[in-house]
Amino acid sequence: MFKKTTHIAVAAVIAAAFSVSGAHAQSFKAENPQCIAPSNPGGGWDFICRTTAKFLFDLKVIEDSMQVTNMSGGGGGVAFAHVTKERNEDNNLIVAASMSTSARIAQGIYEGAEQDDVHFLATFGAEYGAIAVQADSKYETLTQMMDDIKADPRSVGIAGGSSVGSYDHIKPMLVAQKAGLEDVTQLKYVSFDGGGEAMTGLLSGSTEALSGDFSEMLGFLESGDIRIIAILAPERLKNFPDIPTAKEQGYDVVGANWRGLYMPAGASDEAKEFWSNAIQTMVADEGFQQTLEDAAMAEFNNFGDDMYQFVAGSIEDITKLSKEIGIIQ
Repeated sequence: MFKKTTHIAVAAVIAAAFSVSGAHAQSFKAENPQCIAPSNPGGGWDFICRTTAKFLFDLKVIEDSMQVTNMSGGGGGVAFAHVTKERNEDNNLIVAASMSTSARIAQGIYEGAEQDDVHFLATFGAEYGAIAVQADSKYETLTQMMDDIKADPRSVGIAGGSSVGSYDHIKPMLVAQKAGLEDVTQLKYVSFDGGGEAMTGLLSGSTEALSGDFSEMLGFLESGDIRIIAILAPERLKNFPDIPTAKEQGYDVVGANWRGLYMPAGASDEAKEFWSNAIQTMVADEGFQQTLEDAAMAEFNNFGDDMYQFVAGSIEDITKLSKEIGIIQ
């Protein structure tokens, strides 16, 4: 599912980048760098910014510590609008991105935004989606939940850490579609501003289930607060063999979410080069890779032209999927 780039290959890419245009990249120096997480604290976007900030500083890629700013709203739309309308030429700003970012562009939720409105820097991790319930929930299996949803789509509230139409929303819609629900737009999806708030919604009992990414749920799984009734992976995870896949329960759905960063499109070429090289240096670090592994994320690297083509393909795929399940016409 995920394209892996070895540490050796990444190092080679970095060396090539610096040899061709290193002088330009080195002429730029980040000052008061900032990473925007388009959600409240907790969840995947917040994890990306805080992890990036830590490793770039620890590796001395940046001299100033990086400020992490949480800017929730609109499934990332508030942050996207802030970057494109107010800080389009900011050389010191990067923003956490994911499958939901390309989904919102595909669906036109960002006020007609296009891929080129920002500069996508890289992907460096990917993870599978999951569906969770409280530890004492009556739902022991995904099939039990889907049976109730087919009988009454509004009977099961499913929390997600992003807005309606986001990837957190799309994942359970795909499962419901495979379960035979004729109109999957009737699914009761409850939007929260980030994975942390969505988890609170589940644990408080305001929803019956949670759709998110596995890494966001891991701590609560280990503490015994939740039970994951399905992982949206092609096969069971090696380190969590007790968690069943949706596929083995009769719902052939694989939901993988990439993680990465973008920056303002109007930033200087030197700044874009600097941040691209900085991220590749971070990705090549063994400590960073261990952090991804500990968070149940797979290595998934795209840089430069590969990143551009990957995002374009992601937007195209989400556009097709959103039309198929009725999110857009």
